[in-house]
Amino acid sequence: MKIFARIRFYYCAFVISLVVSVMIPLLKLFPRHKGKILHYGNKSMMALMFAGIEKVGDPDPEAQLYLMNHQGIVDIITMEALLPINLNWVAKKELFEVPWFGLLLSNGEMIPVDRSDKRGLIKLLKDVKRSIEELHRPVALFPEGTRARGQKLLPFKDGARFIAEKLALTVQPVVIVGSKRVVNEHDKTSFGGDVKVIFLPSIEVPKAKEGWYENLRDKMQETIDKELEAKAIGR
Repeated sequence: MKIFARIRFYYCAFVISLVVSVMIPLLKLFPRHKGKILHYGNKSMMALMFAGIEKVGDPDPEAQLYLMNHQGIVDIITMEALLPINLNWVAKKELFEVPWFGLLLSNGEMIPVDRSDKRGLIKLLKDVKRSIEELHRPVALFPEGTRARGQKLLPFKDGARFIAEKLALTVQPVVIVGSKRVVNEHDKTSFGGDVKVIFLPSIEVPKAKEGWYENLRDKMQETIDKELEAKAIGR
């Protein structure tokens, strides 16, 4: 079983690389259709990896900032495949320098953040503001700042709260469950299955009570725990 999961992992890695290699020139050739290219490209990835998507709740059309838990690349693929909008992902600057995938981020005009630069947060604030107000692209961000190995959320970085409060944004938390079974980059395994995406109620930050950011994290963790408990009972 482990051997099959390892073979499947390398198959999925090949699929992702193949589709990315098609999307990169398309993004360059058809800059006005970046959203559609990313949406249908990622839908193709999910189909070729034999992975489905189960949606619970609805994405808020007024949401300006999506905050999600993060376990791997399939989180991004799933959101792009599910939402037919031109999401603007915040990613650490180093990823833009990675061969191949860095080109996808650059040509997709995503937002780089330099964690080593003290002025990085101010630049990020300006980039997010431009994305929302000028480009009309909602922003997607992982508040944990990195991939978690387990199901316990890592502490949320203050950057997302700072941006949401400074720009008075409408924030929608999203919980993603099952993506690590499709592709586990830590163990280099793939067991397939569906990815469940749960859209939680949006928060209008200017109207939110103090502690909204901590409560958001607690609600996301509670949702993850309920999903894991339900799966354990159902076995």
